[in-house]
Amino acid sequence: MNKITTEEIRAMSDREGLVLQGCGGELQEWVDGINKMFTDEQILKNGDTFKEVSVFEHKGLTNLLFMMDGVDLDIGKLAMWRLQSHTTFGGTWLSDYVPNRLGGFVAEQPKQEKPDCALIGEDGNIFNLMGIAAQTLRENGLAEQAKEMRERITSSGSYDAALCIIGEYVNITSAEDTQEPVEGMEMHHSY
Repeated sequence: MNKITTEEIRAMSDREGLVLQGCGGELQEWVDGINKMFTDEQILKNGDTFKEVSVFEHKGLTNLLFMMDGVDLDIGKLAMWRLQSHTTFGGTWLSDYVPNRLGGFVAEQPKQEKPDCALIGEDGNIFNLMGIAAQTLRENGLAEQAKEMRERITSSGSYDAALCIIGEYVNITSAEDTQEPVEGMEMHHSY
């Protein structure tokens, strides 16, 4: 049994499993008990067992994820068991748990739009351009991307590569393309 994070679970869009929520006590006893119960109820067939079981924490609950890949089971009987025992075990499919409890699979998350950044016409020093782009990212709530971009640029080794990296994070525009501030309003920048 391995411990995984909810972020790792959100990356499992191509897999299916059974999530049991609120598992207390000795976790191996849960795994052994579920395998025995499912064998007795003929959910697990031909002497098979759940071999890949992971534990993860979410909102104060310890949960077990029984991966169904390559397991010989009667999916109809498992579905009936899950419905009949939901109040006892909190059982749900991985494909239901992730969208309803974790905000969706990573692959399903909408791609965040790159913010516009007026770099055309600015001083072409790469550190100046990098600073402007990083500030734009931070102003748009993308501080992690700003840090990642700076690290990639400083290890890129060439001006052209650095410009391409900036373009991966922001839409490079000119000052004329950006919206002018409303008359009478001042723009304040924090550096």
